[in-house]
Amino acid sequence: MDEQLFFKKLNNLCTSKDIFYFLSSLEVMSDTMAAGALQRISEVEVDDDGLKNPALLENEVFRALCFQFEFESSKLSNTGLLNALKALITLRIDPQSTLMTSLLLESEKRLSRGQLTAENLCSLGESLLELEGPSCATLEQIVSHMQERDIERWSPREIVMVYKILQVTAREGKQCQNLLNRLNSVTLRTVSQLGPNFTSVILNSLMVLHQTRSVLLVTALCKHSVMHVPYFTDPELVNVLEAFLYFGQKLQIFTEALERHVPGSILTMHPQTVSKVMHYCCKKMILSKPIFDAVAEGFISNADRLTTDQIAAYIIPFGTLNYLPPNVSSLFRKLETVLHTRLRHFQPHTLLNLLHSCVLIQRYPINFLPKIFSPYFLQKLQAQPPGLNRVVMSQLTQLFLTVTLECPFYEGPKLHSKYQVKACPMPHSSPDVHLLKMVKTGLLDLLKKRIYFASEVSTPYFYVVDIEIKLDEEGLVLPVAQREEVHRRIALCVDGQNRFCAHSHNLLGEEAIKQRHLQLLGYEVVQIPFFEIESLQNTRKVADYLHKKIFPCTYGLG
Repeated sequence: MDEQLFFKKLNNLCTSKDIFYFLSSLEVMSDTMAAGALQRISEVEVDDDGLKNPALLENEVFRALCFQFEFESSKLSNTGLLNALKALITLRIDPQSTLMTSLLLESEKRLSRGQLTAENLCSLGESLLELEGPSCATLEQIVSHMQERDIERWSPREIVMVYKILQVTAREGKQCQNLLNRLNSVTLRTVSQLGPNFTSVILNSLMVLHQTRSVLLVTALCKHSVMHVPYFTDPELVNVLEAFLYFGQKLQIFTEALERHVPGSILTMHPQTVSKVMHYCCKKMILSKPIFDAVAEGFISNADRLTTDQIAAYIIPFGTLNYLPPNVSSLFRKLETVLHTRLRHFQPHTLLNLLHSCVLIQRYPINFLPKIFSPYFLQKLQAQPPGLNRVVMSQLTQLFLTVTLECPFYEGPKLHSKYQVKACPMPHSSPDVHLLKMVKTGLLDLLKKRIYFASEVSTPYFYVVDIEIKLDEEGLVLPVAQREEVHRRIALCVDGQNRFCAHSHNLLGEEAIKQRHLQLLGYEVVQIPFFEIESLQNTRKVADYLHKKIFPCTYGLG
């Protein structure tokens, strides 16, 4: 049969039974036709879980095909040999079998003799990578032969294959930076030709190979990835998100592409991919309401099927970025149900991070705090990395402070004093130095003397106040050193961009809870956000603004 007609008929068959019936009707087949038949069988019989029907390996037609490849490997064309090898690897044929050994040895012989074309080298490289645990010597030989060809003329497929091989050899401690520099340069010129898979693979390779200096290539690939967001598979999207995080990339157009894609795909997306999307948003401080609202809906529907790590990954960003979705009641009711049934399955640090994120947005895990404050749980926290470091003890202290201030009805165990810290700045709590200097200069102009305000004041209650002002009963400003006759304390929260979500006026959870607690501790909290003060052009305008914010009753009275 004519090869073109053969492949046309073969590709219309959708079961191995139909393929075997079709093949048995033929008297003669070329080796490329036989290899094509094996490839088609692998396409219809292998899914993510492996071989659907292992019995097909005992089929007499299948065994006849394999016999031809096993005992006539030296007579096969390069295409037939390598396509058959690739198909048999996909079909999970034992790599130690005589069939696979014969094909691999013949492939390596032809590689050594320099008989393989660039297309053949790609096919062999992909097959060896798929085998998991290939010898680096063979892969290096493939790269060596590839380099003999003009690298400027490599196709995207050849480029991707070499990146994959370099990844494997890098794990063995061998780094070919000179080749990588040439490869990165050529790839930069072909970025626009790359599809979703190749874009994802190259970004992942650049990350594994620590190519932090290839800024132009990484930036071009990240911009190019925007158009592929709807078409990435779950593993591909995870690779891209990891690369964005590793290389410090943040593109508004990429966020917008995620916002268009995630809400419509949330119920079909793998939970690990959703977790990675939320992790990306959390790390980049991106409060995307379309994504967060969709994830909240997805959690309510799928929470029972999530792992404990995935549950935490879905929920923690809501607290970190201080956001309550429209279905907040249903969301936290579902979380409470899941916690009741699976509490003992959570790792200690995962559970602490999860419950701490809840109190940031005024969701109080009262029923679970006795466990958190128990000596047994605290010992488990200490025994597992990172142990009871300052951040962990700060979370415990803030949980305890929350129930003390916001849940007076809580009557369970308290947190022992040895686990409490007096002060520990949270990751984004340090003040903006430039903004703080502006405010201090403006206050000096307003109050005339430096003795009337103090900056970065440690309180007895865990928090540090950016600027504190004391007033007597009549509302007159007192020297900060004075302790008697203090009737009111004003806490100025000088909130730079680092305390807000990206491109937003929404405070982060850790700053929101701080301001809430300072009010409950008796302070009058006055927020000085960057977006109100940065545009003020001189000290007089800053002082005028501060007068209006801090002393509104006397503003305008001269």
